[in-house]
Amino acid sequence: MEKILVAGANGTTGKKIISILQHSDKYQPIAMVRKEEQVSHFKNEGVETVLADLEKDVSNTTKGIDRVIFAAGSGGKKVKEVDQEGAKKLMDASKNDGVKKFVMLSSMGADNPEQASDLQEYLRAKHNADEHLKQSGLHYAIVRPGALTNDDGNGKIEIDNKLNKSGEIPRRDVAETLVGSLEDSVANNKTFEILKGETYIKAALEKI
Repeated sequence: MEKILVAGANGTTGKKIISILQHSDKYQPIAMVRKEEQVSHFKNEGVETVLADLEKDVSNTTKGIDRVIFAAGSGGKKVKEVDQEGAKKLMDASKNDGVKKFVMLSSMGADNPEQASDLQEYLRAKHNADEHLKQSGLHYAIVRPGALTNDDGNGKIEIDNKLNKSGEIPRRDVAETLVGSLEDSVANNKTFEILKGETYIKAALEKI
């Protein structure tokens, strides 16, 4: 079983990622959490944890880790410290420890933050983190969903390098796409956008 570090494991999308990984026959989730009280939640679920704060030193988090999913976010409060610099630090640690692939939860609009009507600071932070990942030498997938909803996922998405439209997507389908992107043979060194759609996630990822 490959060990998958999930940064932002305690978030709404992060918990869905952990759940999907728990039911996988080839991946073991490692939940990266910031607070001691969050550790017990995952321990009760039988999930191993790593205690680390993206605003501080994270060099200890990727030892023995095979792949990383970055789904952490500051909720708009500390976008530079967490969404940008925290992500970059985790990439650097991943590179140092020989992580095989780094899957980044980004956002539509991160390719051109200056054009956004709102959330410019957040999108700029995501853009800078994405660019750092592209230059890191790590194998990567950068997943850029539209607006996240808490609707039930149906396991189907619309996908392209650039969709040229806005829209929504359930968090569950985003989580499944992130996990699906862990494979070496899928979405390798690719950046792509996703919305809810009509193509099953596995088939959609094979096209990108």
